[in-house]
Amino acid sequence: MSACPVSDAFPFPGSSYNGPAPHYARLRTDQPVVRVRTAGGVDAWLVTRYEDVRAALADPRLSRARTCRPGAPRIGGSMTTTPEMIISLDGAEHARLRKLVVGAFTTRRVEQMRPGVQKVADELLDDMADRGGPVDLVQQLTVPLPLTVIGELLGVPREDLRQFETYARAFATVDDRAGGEESLAGLAKLNEYIVGLIADKRAEPADDMLSDLIAARDHDDRLSEQELVTFGFTLIGAGFDTTANQLANSVLALVAGHRDQWRSLVEDPGRIPAAVEELLRHVNLFATDTSGFPRMAVEDLEIGGVHIAAGEPVLLSLASANRDPAVFDDPDRLDLSRGRNPHISFGHGIHYCLGKQLGRMEMEIALAGLVRRFPDLRLAVPESELPWHTGEINHTLTSLPVTWGA
Repeated sequence: MSACPVSDAFPFPGSSYNGPAPHYARLRTDQPVVRVRTAGGVDAWLVTRYEDVRAALADPRLSRARTCRPGAPRIGGSMTTTPEMIISLDGAEHARLRKLVVGAFTTRRVEQMRPGVQKVADELLDDMADRGGPVDLVQQLTVPLPLTVIGELLGVPREDLRQFETYARAFATVDDRAGGEESLAGLAKLNEYIVGLIADKRAEPADDMLSDLIAARDHDDRLSEQELVTFGFTLIGAGFDTTANQLANSVLALVAGHRDQWRSLVEDPGRIPAAVEELLRHVNLFATDTSGFPRMAVEDLEIGGVHIAAGEPVLLSLASANRDPAVFDDPDRLDLSRGRNPHISFGHGIHYCLGKQLGRMEMEIALAGLVRRFPDLRLAVPESELPWHTGEINHTLTSLPVTWGA
């Protein structure tokens, strides 16, 4: 590691769904690229300013694949990955896998899914209304909506979705303090499930993405068997857990901390698309305030005027970048009428989120349904009593009790 004193231990205390740790504001001003000692005991460079983070996300000299090789340093605060996962690949290998599925996530294809997503949301909201408050919004809406949508896209039978949720959430909510064992167990279960599902679809192909991937494997030899299996659980895990967390945390922000903003959506639901963008920027999904996926320099480079040597790990704080006052006016304020909003919550460069349009649409549909049907939605318990998962990837609500009416 280059000769530079180590700053405070990372991750910093004080991060929440309301925003990144306060320490980032000082770092953006005084040390925008700083050396930190990570939870895994490894020193890494932490990048905090918007322009530096955005440029680094697209820099091919910063490799995801190098961090996933056997023997790579365990940085901590990062989800368990394998070398075959698309999020673990660089360059041509990443592009080869991405090309197989990118067509399913274009704006046009996602818009064609809107009636189906609306139908799923309406069914869930009908059931919520029938039950009456209080209900757990996590189990009633924020998990089953994206889970059902991605399950239908990939061809997961509905009766399997809840079991799949258990495996996928265990995989995605790694707790480094427990050594990541729960995540590894979830990964093993996901692998086992997808192997069985692939066998079923080989016997009876259907009109879904997983059947298309099987055809790409069996007929065109465009991916290996392990890549096929890994692609399956990566798409399902990434396709619902992130959206589920973002939606739950966004509803919480509106009904608990920003009632005036909630009321503005009740009065004018036409503001919801812009509101979704601001919620994506303002509501902090990442427990470590970074994307969860470190990079490693493959050659010497410079970020923000700081020399990074080949072989050194780099952490990119998307949460800090989204609060950079050089880009966003009054960045710590939730402003649902914000105009220019170039947030990077979906990443940037080759690893930008494939499902960003689908996630946006699911959030729009869910929020529109809630403000229309439950305009006085509110917490059923004090915010201080809400249970959060204590892992190292996302700020994850395990339940969100809400009520409405008298």
